Amino acid sequence: MKMNLEELRGKLSYQALLLGGVALLTSGVLAFASKATEEDIRAAETRDLKQSLAIVLPGEYDNDITKDTVVLPGPEGDITVYRARHNGRVDAVVYRVIGHGYAGPIVCVMGVSREGKILGVRVLKHSETPGLGDKIDPAKSKWIFDFNGKSMGEPAAEKWAVKKDGGVFDQFAGATITPRGVVKAVKGGLEFFDKQRAQLFDDNAALRETFGRAPEGGKP
Repeated sequence: MKMNLEELRGKLSYQALLLGGVALLTSGVLAFASKATEEDIRAAETRDLKQSLAIVLPGEYDNDITKDTVVLPGPEGDITVYRARHNGRVDAVVYRVIGHGYAGPIVCVMGVSREGKILGVRVLKHSETPGLGDKIDPAKSKWIFDFNGKSMGEPAAEKWAVKKDGGVFDQFAGATITPRGVVKAVKGGLEFFDKQRAQLFDDNAALRETFGRAPEGGKP
């Protein structure tokens, strides 16, 4: 028995409505799931960020460092700086720097005190050769701790290099490019600190240290 034209049209319309309803329901479920997990994802990202900052920023501070930020121009683009305060005064800053290793970029985070001394450096991401270049990881060696307490003047600028290049930092056997890249990145981070010091600490004391005077209209 052949289906007439009206019956065929009715069946096709029903199938189209059913398919549209299923698509609409699926979209709704996905949107609800995304919204339900959005807060959890943001919380996890904030937690990871705080952990990264705490690694190179010892001690306790009065403010929420993840929200106290300033964005300043760096040699390879804008840099987000996280600031740690005591009684309203910025005492330390944390920011990322990027070195170039044998296998690609080496992303580091470094903490610097108000006086310009390094509080800590850690590598967040790299693709260096296991057993050679991965000695930049503190789980593999103590090398990364050599930056602690150093500044642009200690050692002198020309000594900010691996020993093979006339500097003070050890290189790795068979993997000189990796530590060279990290040392260069950290030195660049200190140069950024010196250049942007007034903006990092945004107070008259920092401006006086940089320019020898407070800004016009500021308190002496």
